[in-house]
Amino acid sequence: MSVPNPSAESPPLPNKRYLSIGEVSKHFGLAPHVLRYWEKEFPQLGPIKRRGNRRCYEQRDVLLIARINSLLKEQGLTIAGARKVLDNDDTQQDQAQSKALARQLIAELEELLQAIK
Repeated sequence: MSVPNPSAESPPLPNKRYLSIGEVSKHFGLAPHVLRYWEKEFPQLGPIKRRGNRRCYEQRDVLLIARINSLLKEQGLTIAGARKVLDNDDTQQDQAQSKALARQLIAELEELLQAIK
């Protein structure tokens, strides 16, 4: 199945909670088999599978596909390079969440210490 190259204006995504692989592939101008391949190459990308193994993409999946598409097509990275960038993004996000949690715990402990005194 041939999918035309995306034009400057992609068709808008339907305002739905779950999108089919066809809707997502049309939006990005990608063949559905490309999205299925990316699912194997990028562990972060994991659409929900419904009856008959039908894929349902959520907004977070669509945003990740946009990021992967940008890394591969616009920035010219390889699959391995894009995977490293996404892994670094995940690591930085995890570190930021850990720091925020640590700050919150310290603040709560200081409040408890003040209450004890």
